[in-house]
Amino acid sequence: MSRIGKKPVELPSGVTATVSGQSIEVKGPKGTRSFRATDDVDLKVDGNVVHVTPRGKSKRARQQWGMSRTMVANLVTGVTEGFKKELEIQGVGYRAQMQGNTLKLNLGLSHDVDYVAPEGVTVTAPKQTEIVVEGIDEQKVGQVAANIRAWRAPEPYKGKGIRYKGEFIFRKEGKKK
Repeated sequence: MSRIGKKPVELPSGVTATVSGQSIEVKGPKGTRSFRATDDVDLKVDGNVVHVTPRGKSKRARQQWGMSRTMVANLVTGVTEGFKKELEIQGVGYRAQMQGNTLKLNLGLSHDVDYVAPEGVTVTAPKQTEIVVEGIDEQKVGQVAANIRAWRAPEPYKGKGIRYKGEFIFRKEGKKK
């Protein structure tokens, strides 16, 4: 029995969900998102609650049950609150700034890195050492943050690089004489 799957997903006021076949579309104040579930689960909307139930008792149906419920919950969260990832830059001379839709990163490379934010994701740089990635699609927000972090991942000796806010970097001791 899936502990996550059996919980219903509540729709807050201002959010509507429509099911057609195996697809669910959720509309809210921040936009519209949709998800197509596998044939192993049933989706039902009862008033302001979405129920996800497995079809049968197979292992795959039980696996898809919890995952599908979480995906529907993420759709609801995305259209109401949205998702946000915060990155911080550490290192002498490392900085970020926005120029229109392009994030300019100065990371000690021989050239500046220009990162154009994809559609549906908003990238801002409130300070030179902070980057905020926001959007209604959790997967896109996480992928954009990971792409930006990949330009200069934090190194273990001095801790220089781009890291998620609150991320702990395991530090190593340098060479001894």
